[in-house]
Amino acid sequence: MAGRRGRYYPAITPEILLRAYSIGLFPMAESADDPEIFWVEPEMRGILPLDGFHISKSLAKAVRKSPLDIRFDTAFERVIAFCAEPAGDRPSTWINSTIRKLYIELHRMGHAHSVEAFEGDELVGGLYGVSLGSAFFGESMFSRRTNASKICLTHLVERLKVNGFTLLDTQFTTEHLKTFGAIDIPKDDYLKLLRKAVDLPHLKF
Repeated sequence: MAGRRGRYYPAITPEILLRAYSIGLFPMAESADDPEIFWVEPEMRGILPLDGFHISKSLAKAVRKSPLDIRFDTAFERVIAFCAEPAGDRPSTWINSTIRKLYIELHRMGHAHSVEAFEGDELVGGLYGVSLGSAFFGESMFSRRTNASKICLTHLVERLKVNGFTLLDTQFTTEHLKTFGAIDIPKDDYLKLLRKAVDLPHLKF
């Protein structure tokens, strides 16, 4: 994991967390069982340019014909709980109880949001992140049905575009995110984009 990070011991508040996002930092934990968190500031930052987002023809077809019901901010606590659970491709996660409590509070403050995929009454996919100004900071996603999290990401991007967001921060890039158009940019370039985004009035998600 490239970038600066430092162990954090005192109590962190939602207000401190928002301030950290505004200057390019975000928190992580070594594991879901580790009560401590540390700040991360990557030298290369992952973003997904909203005007460069693209999906494959097969995924576009899946989005159009999907039986999933996509909702926003109706099950935030369940989404973050599922994101914190181990899965087949990730035996452990970095979302500990401290992080869960902080982001639930941010959600209550109107600064953390979720996109959810339901199959009937069952939550089968989703993602969550933080909004500040015209920036959205993607945090984590989960999927219990084929393409569920990908479909949620597609709906997230559409919603951000409609509501005037200018920056979708993915923190890091993965081969999976690169298929949607995610890129790495130097920290200094990222901070310029970030300052412009957080200086704008806080947008409705």
